[in-house]
Amino acid sequence: MGRTETGHGTTTEEDGSAHWQRNLLVCVFGSFTTIVAMTLLLPFLPLYVEQLGVAGSAAIATWSGAAFGATFLSAALVAPLWGQLADRYGRKLMLIRASLGMAVAMSLTGMAQDVYQLVGLRLLAGFLGGYASGSFVLVATQSPKARSAWALGMLSSGIMAGNLAGPLLGGVLPQHIGIRATFLAAGAVIFIAFLATTLLIHEEKRPRGTTVARERGGFAAVPDKGPLLAMLATGMLLMFANMSVEPIITLYVAELVADQAQVTMVAGLAMSAAALGSILSAARLGKLADRIGHWNVIVGCLLVSALLLVPQAFVSASWQLVALRFLMGLSLGGLLPCVASVIRHNVPDRVAGTMLGYSTSSQYAGQVAGPLLGGFVGGHLGMGAVFLGTAVLMAAGAAFNWMVKPRG
Repeated sequence: MGRTETGHGTTTEEDGSAHWQRNLLVCVFGSFTTIVAMTLLLPFLPLYVEQLGVAGSAAIATWSGAAFGATFLSAALVAPLWGQLADRYGRKLMLIRASLGMAVAMSLTGMAQDVYQLVGLRLLAGFLGGYASGSFVLVATQSPKARSAWALGMLSSGIMAGNLAGPLLGGVLPQHIGIRATFLAAGAVIFIAFLATTLLIHEEKRPRGTTVARERGGFAAVPDKGPLLAMLATGMLLMFANMSVEPIITLYVAELVADQAQVTMVAGLAMSAAALGSILSAARLGKLADRIGHWNVIVGCLLVSALLLVPQAFVSASWQLVALRFLMGLSLGGLLPCVASVIRHNVPDRVAGTMLGYSTSSQYAGQVAGPLLGGFVGGHLGMGAVFLGTAVLMAAGAAFNWMVKPRG
């Protein structure tokens, strides 16, 4: 077990950093603000694209999709790199880089002069960003192992709250201050997160001998790769399940609602219900996982979500869909903190950032694959097949995790 000498005495890997609670609060705030900034433009992105000179509904939709997806594409590609650099030069340094980079990129996005600049700046935001994934690395490695899942659950709640608040703020702010000023305001708030990160986060120095240990890095440094590979697959499956219904949910709601004027509102409620459920359950399920075991919670969450997906294919009223999406959000809330905790417990500390970076990339892969496959299946086999197919995948994920989890 590693020990770290600090100005406050000796801390161990089991005890975590003496400053872990303050670090957690700053990371929750910073992750919330950066995720809000990444999702803020959802309601008004087509309007901004049109302002930048794109004409025609098909072209506007195409460029809007490219601009939104660009950030997640570049973020997925560089997440392992930032994780590796965090292991080498420090996790706090990567958070400072990400918050400052995002503040600059968001402010510049409000100054774009054409759609090519918009897409380029969205790519830049994904490349320079990564605050939320970097926070997972810092919190996972600086928190006491016995409370790591709870701490990561709190962080997950902040991230999901950002996903929920971003589109809501994006629907309100442009009406009052304008689209370009909305981006500038988002950049200013992220700059506050940059200042808080720089001044308030304290990262404990790592044990001596880390430089020598770096000779065996990456996957080669992980003695048992089974748990790590299982968590990479589980993270991708979680995001796949969350995103697979996104392309079809509005169409599905249209079949359930008599008043077509209410379709978008009900669809928004259904999407928000899942996020709200996850916000409420993440920390509680993380605390439960610290007590009964992370693998048990992962298997249980996957199995319950699979069971809840089945009735979603057969609902006859919109309120039933909203309620089931909320319950599914409750069941999925514990997965991300548990995935990060299992990785933290099963890889050497010197490569934790790299492995959690790969985990982030696998989750982004699920975010990309989910809507693509969901839209294809919904269009060719019917919308109910999307829910049933996702349920089968979640059940298979539960069975797989049950089989590979360590015994004893």
